[in-house]
Amino acid sequence: MIDFSASEISQLIIHSVGNKTNDDICKFSKSSIAPSDEIKSLLLHYFVTPFKSEEYYNLYHETDLSLNEIYSFVSEIFQTPTSFFNQSINIVKHLYERSIHPKIKNGECYIVHFRNCRINNENVDAIGLFKSENKDTFLKVFSSGSNFEIESEKGININKLDKGCVIFNIEKDAGYLVTIVDNINKGVEAKYWTDDFLRVKPRQDEYHDTQKVISLLKNYINKELPNEFEVSKIDQALFLNKGINALKNNASFNIKEFTEEVFSDPNVIQSFEKYKDSYIQERDIILKESFVISEQALKKRAKGKMSTIKLDKNFDIKIHGGEEFIEQGFDQEKKMNFYKLYYKEEN
Repeated sequence: MIDFSASEISQLIIHSVGNKTNDDICKFSKSSIAPSDEIKSLLLHYFVTPFKSEEYYNLYHETDLSLNEIYSFVSEIFQTPTSFFNQSINIVKHLYERSIHPKIKNGECYIVHFRNCRINNENVDAIGLFKSENKDTFLKVFSSGSNFEIESEKGININKLDKGCVIFNIEKDAGYLVTIVDNINKGVEAKYWTDDFLRVKPRQDEYHDTQKVISLLKNYINKELPNEFEVSKIDQALFLNKGINALKNNASFNIKEFTEEVFSDPNVIQSFEKYKDSYIQERDIILKESFVISEQALKKRAKGKMSTIKLDKNFDIKIHGGEEFIEQGFDQEKKMNFYKLYYKEEN
């Protein structure tokens, strides 16, 4: 969907941002910078290469979108590009106010105005917000007389973007089209970038529609199904694999057809539909009756499917199907459970 191959850096400025809780400070540049063509090429690689996912977001606010600070700042830049410098300072000040978790590191903040970003055969502007928090050590080898010398330097690895987002100048009324990268923080402190600083919500598209169905399926099979029916771990694994395969084998999703294909038993279907209604209401989400299935979302979310059954600390059984070739029982003499597996050849 997004093509950066013809993108150009129109404006660039770098500020440093600290951790407010630790009484760190921000340092603001006096003006934008104009790097050489070679450095621009390296920076483009650093900034845009990590954005490969089709998982998109929109900026949002609970009451009024214009109250989202980032939305307000980037809207001003899109409307008046000469406001770039002033708005870059506002963006970093806003980031500083949200940098209150003790684990948030100091770093450089890059504000970038891109031109010629290609989205669905349309050229659009974009604003990139990037933060580098970690420095790598590099060895510098150089000639010194008849010998070679080695020195070490700290610097940024252009193949490792720590945090970033690109906000494209389309879908303004919905909160713009936004794509995000956070390769550093995965815990509570990570939320400051997406939830506190940017304030984004998943874009209503095929990617997130597919994610929601997979999450619903996993939650039902893992939490609700064992409470209502007598099912084994193998039964759960087979149900989940059946659901994932139903998504893989179809280009489009239909909730009624999907439910009947995966569960078949009328009692289980009724249970799933009841759980689906409460699941949607509790999470305040919209689950479409039908949509085009996203292959990328399926690949990402299907990785964690329940296909492995752990038996004590001795054995793991991976289930991919073939319920007719698995038997479960209890050995009275050994007082232990057992599985019996039938197969034709060993690989």
